Amino acid sequence: MSTLIGPAGPQVRSGRRERRAERKRLRRHGELAARLAELHAISALLDASAEVVRAGWVQGAWFTVSTPGGTRDVTAYDLKSAVDRPVSGACLVGAVVQAAGGPASVRSQLVQRTLDLVWHVLREDPDRPVRWCPGPRARLMAVLELTRWNDAAERTQDEVADLLVVARQAAGRQRELCHADRAELDGAYAS
Repeated sequence: MSTLIGPAGPQVRSGRRERRAERKRLRRHGELAARLAELHAISALLDASAEVVRAGWVQGAWFTVSTPGGTRDVTAYDLKSAVDRPVSGACLVGAVVQAAGGPASVRSQLVQRTLDLVWHVLREDPDRPVRWCPGPRARLMAVLELTRWNDAAERTQDEVADLLVVARQAAGRQRELCHADRAELDGAYAS
């Protein structure tokens, strides 16, 4: 007497199209998880940047540093001057750089994306998705525009700190958009 032992019920084998769709869905989940983590870091950086501005705000330079001869302005062209000296003030862009760790972090993705968000809040609808990876020229123009906005004669320290607070709130809205995308992705999968 022989007995065949095998799987209970018919085996369902997914096709290539279904496997590809699942890989795509999982990849998108990973992208959204990474974006959520980055938005958390951006929010923390914006909080710290607002504190830097409140502690000392500058126009016409990125930083002011204390030197043995007194206070010195530091622009984007001589950032190395701010590396080993205590920063006593910062402009909008300088505050983001300083809060991220100082001039060594100026080209970091966290600083760049945080500045993308601040520019987005200043010039675009904060409820719309942010363009996170503009080209180098577009990014440079955005930093120049943020610098000009900071340096406007009528600008106040409170306005600069408030922009950073509003950008922090916009980061929260961007997180909500990511959560909505994840829910949609999971809803489509459940169907």
